[in-house]
Amino acid sequence: MKLQQVLSYVRRAVDDYHMIEDGDRIAVGISGGKDSLTLLYALHGLKRFYPKPFTLHAVTVDLGFHNLDLGRIEALCRNELEIPYTIIKTDIADIIFEQRKEANPCSLCAKMRKGALNDAVKKAGCNKVAYAHHKDDVVETMLMSLIFEGRFHTFSPFTYLDRTELSVIRPLIYMNEADVIGFVNKANVPVVKSPCPADGYTKREYVKTLLRQLNQENPGVRERMFTAIVRSSLQGWFIEPEIGQP
Repeated sequence: MKLQQVLSYVRRAVDDYHMIEDGDRIAVGISGGKDSLTLLYALHGLKRFYPKPFTLHAVTVDLGFHNLDLGRIEALCRNELEIPYTIIKTDIADIIFEQRKEANPCSLCAKMRKGALNDAVKKAGCNKVAYAHHKDDVVETMLMSLIFEGRFHTFSPFTYLDRTELSVIRPLIYMNEADVIGFVNKANVPVVKSPCPADGYTKREYVKTLLRQLNQENPGVRERMFTAIVRSSLQGWFIEPEIGQP
């Protein structure tokens, strides 16, 4: 997939859910994975022609695994994209895996990581933070809520966080994971493998495998699930019609 196609998906999501306004200062959370780097490329490309001017600031929360090499991402931000890049050093890995020895570390890790990210975003003077959740993530989160919590729920394309006074946007929601992989391979994006020992052994990975099987046995089921979410009454998913449209 070419960058132009990625920009088409992102522009549509940004417009449908009014994610960007004049003068926004948007922080992009960079894990080093394929999704967050695709989002960085996309917003950098969108910035060149979007009618509402905005600025970007890349931020990585280093969990402290001591084997995360961010050199190529630093070079990408500094030399190719010319985007400010901040790395936040933390002891989250030590707290979760050594001190607390969490059997199910993902929930606490996500909470601590988001807290560190939001603090860094505020210090950088940004008013919005962009997460790299794509269409598969939307559907997988819904399935996780159904299976493990007994409710129909997933995250919203746009969320305002009262406590931090930050807005969260998710511009990749119309992209399939396969689209992201296609772009990363074609553009030779410098992806960094996650050093987390729990990577690939989570509830999300279980649901990802389940969804893949469902889609193989019932082609198109992933798209139908996503359509059900968009057409549902879930908060934040209603698309307001354009002026003059019924």
